[in-house]
Amino acid sequence: MLINSSDQVPRVTMLKRFPVPRNLGVSPNSRIVQGRTWPAPAGAARLKSFEIYRYEPDSGENPRLDTFEVDLDDCGPMVLDALIWIKSNVDSTLTFRRSCREGVCGSCAMNMDGTNWLACTRFISDLGTPATIYPLANMRVIKDLVPDLTHVFAQYAMIEPWLQSKTPEPEREHLQSSDERSKLDGYYECILCFCCTSGCPSHWWNGDRFLGPAVLLQAWRWLVDSRDEATGERLDILEDPFRLYRCHTILMYSDLPEGPESRKGDRRDQEDGDRAPKLIAIRDEIQCPIKPQNGPDLCLLIFRSIDRSSRRSYRSSIGLPARF
Repeated sequence: MLINSSDQVPRVTMLKRFPVPRNLGVSPNSRIVQGRTWPAPAGAARLKSFEIYRYEPDSGENPRLDTFEVDLDDCGPMVLDALIWIKSNVDSTLTFRRSCREGVCGSCAMNMDGTNWLACTRFISDLGTPATIYPLANMRVIKDLVPDLTHVFAQYAMIEPWLQSKTPEPEREHLQSSDERSKLDGYYECILCFCCTSGCPSHWWNGDRFLGPAVLLQAWRWLVDSRDEATGERLDILEDPFRLYRCHTILMYSDLPEGPESRKGDRRDQEDGDRAPKLIAIRDEIQCPIKPQNGPDLCLLIFRSIDRSSRRSYRSSIGLPARF
């Protein structure tokens, strides 16, 4: 079903995975096999089944799905609470990341019942039975539910995500008007959990060169910052057939908002055309696991593309068809 805001989870999951055989086209060493089924705790009145992805690269064994029965009366309401309960009471070798437990650090991002979310902000009651827990897709698995984020953080470093000023530094802070500051709302709140990048098909296909939605959002955050004076250099970094223009605006996990708010990015391009003359920001609400505290009730995914007329000439110049 469609969602109305970034902090809302679909009440019904139509498909936990694509309707194809689980190991279709997968190499033999990567095929998921049925793992161990752990016994239910004695005397438990309310149980919840979890099928959790397990993988130990050094063992040489295939990935497996282990089944755990969690006593809901003995653990907290969140999925992270269930994982901690399993690790503390059943299998201490279960491996996952966690830190703040409040949806701030982004460490516990994983795929739950087919949706990328933070385990610390996802209620157990939102999941089906059995609940399925996988690591983020399209990333090398270090162990169990721990993905390797080296590549995506290297892409993040590529956009130079820090303030760059060419004028002498002021005696105190760089000043901004209220209007200039408001342009950062919806962008600076990103916690870099990479749930959106993991769910982006364009990043699945060209992840070695396409920067992905999380990094592009951060790139736009610095482009609209009035204190930053490296707009030209930042646009030069993005001016690449793959880094930016491999975005096909598939909008996976997105629910396009209605009304004038959905066209706010186009108005910004008209108002601040001197800052990014070739780029438009299309604000689209995605199923992001965080809700900005000081911004609008959205976590915004920024897809960058050239305007329609320039897009055709640009694609023609690099040998691509007009519709790509």
